[in-house]
Amino acid sequence: QVQLLESGGGLVQAGGSLRLSCAASRSIFSINAMGWYRQAPGKQRELVATITRGGSTNYANSVKGRFTISRDNAKDTVYLQMNSLKPEDTAVYYCYAFVNYNYWGQGTQVTVSS
Repeated sequence: QVQLLESGGGLVQAGGSLRLSCAASRSIFSINAMGWYRQAPGKQRELVATITRGGSTNYANSVKGRFTISRDNAKDTVYLQMNSLKPEDTAVYYCYAFVNYNYWGQGTQVTVSS
């Protein structure tokens, strides 16, 4: 099992930045991949960014060049640095960890005002 604790969401103006954190309850070396999904009202959940155990990253086209996913192995934490935020980035952001299947965090709200 993996418990995930997210933090860092909030309200920011367009063009601003936020950093999300996702702390895992076990060593992230034992987790195949971690990352972030988001879900806006009335829309399906979409993958935002992923980082594998080996350090490979992948991003949704809509966030490439603006968001950066990283990990701190010593803290068993994954981060999502979000820059140049747009109103369309407004959503609940969910951290996930894939071991044999996906474990999910509780979600953190990100609101970008225009």
